[in-house]
This record gives sequence, C-alpha cells and structure tokens, in this order.
Amino acid sequence: MGLFSFIKNAGAKLFKKKEAPKPAEAPAAPLSEEELKIQALKNEVSRLGIPVSGLGLELGESVTVTGSTNTNAEREKVILALGNVAGVSVVEDNITVANPEPEATFYTVQKGDSLSKISKEVYGDPMKYNAIFEANRPMLEHPDKIYPGQKLRIPPQG
Repeated sequence: MGLFSFIKNAGAKLFKKKEAPKPAEAPAAPLSEEELKIQALKNEVSRLGIPVSGLGLELGESVTVTGSTNTNAEREKVILALGNVAGVSVVEDNITVANPEPEATFYTVQKGDSLSKISKEVYGDPMKYNAIFEANRPMLEHPDKIYPGQKLRIPPQG
C-alpha cells in the first residue's frame, strides 16, 4: 500500500471530451465528468483482464484504488493499468493481497530504452527481457511497444 507517481501526460488516452448525445437517443441521466473518468479507468482494468475483486476508485488529487487481489503481481498490474493513463499522476494503493509474495520494483521508461536495454541494466543480461515483458502482460502487447514515461514492473530475478 502506498502512493505511486506517474508522468501525467504519458499513457493511454482514456479521458475523451464529452460528445453531444445524438438526437435519436433518449436522454439518460448524464454522468458527471468524474463518473465518466472512473468508468473509463474501470473499463481499462476490465479490458486487460486483471483479476481484482471489489474494485473501487475515487478521484481527487490522485486515483485511490481499493479492492483485493490474490497476488502482489495482480495488485501491481492494477496500479500500472491506472497510472499509465494520460491525466493520472498519482495512484494511491489500498488493495489487499490474499497471498503476498515479493514485490516487483517499478521502472520508468526513458527515451531510447528497450526491454533488452532495461534487462541488461537491472539483471545484467539483455536476453532476460522476456521476464520483464511477461511481468507486464497484458498491459504490453509486444516487447517493442513501450514509450517514454511508461512505468513497468521489474520482477525479482529468479
């Protein structure tokens, strides 16, 4: 549990401008901007298929996340899924973990980085890049698709 900082302008662009409803649509109770952002964040965690029970989000100066996961890896993926969204600069973690294991460290991607370069830096072996890639699935779809400002999980060497 704690606070995790992210680069506010880096990441997926989930928060879109409100579109005017089409005339044929029946007017529904409009959601506030905050409710739309919370729904977009929940949809992102769901889209990625990260298992979390009782996912709760609050917006303020930070995104506060509550719920429970089975492992620290799942907890860390929820934090990264929320934090690697444009417009989010801090995630306050209040997720409980049923079966804690050693926590991973987080690494912020710099311009010119690749997973093999990061792997060489943290593990001393560029060929261990796949461990970083797998630790960040499903947020990463391909080892070459990382961007400056993105935070990645770096699992303990095992």
